[in-house]
Amino acid sequence: MKLSNTWFTALSENSEGHIITIMGRDELNEFMQSGKLKERVEITWKYQGDQKGMPTVELAEQMETVQEALRKAMEKDKLSILTSVYTGGGEKIWVYYTRTTRVFGERLNEALAGFDLLPITIYSEIDPDWEEYQDMYEMKEWSVD
Repeated sequence: MKLSNTWFTALSENSEGHIITIMGRDELNEFMQSGKLKERVEITWKYQGDQKGMPTVELAEQMETVQEALRKAMEKDKLSILTSVYTGGGEKIWVYYTRTTRVFGERLNEALAGFDLLPITIYSEIDPDWEEYQDMYEMKEWSVD
């Protein structure tokens, strides 16, 4: 299975009226149908946003550096795949599908070891049908260029 790096961007709104930017990964059907990545892990970074609920430029750059460190560690052997990223409303959420949360946690710690303590929380659940991904993927029809 080949992991694409094709993404789309869509906009949504949360209950407080803040714009949420959704980056969704495309071309993941083979991974979804393989049944190998049954666990979903969500990493949430809450922050003090600007008046629109978005991070400052400096914080956005720091988050991008963290995101790339995580992707490199998680996707090197397709143990885990970053499927979507939500930004806005005072939080950034990275959604991964993984084979095992135990190894995911080990790699997470290794990937973030070089950073100062980050204000993140981690949530996981079994999602063999990729329900969160499929819900997010419906946003593709409203993607922006």
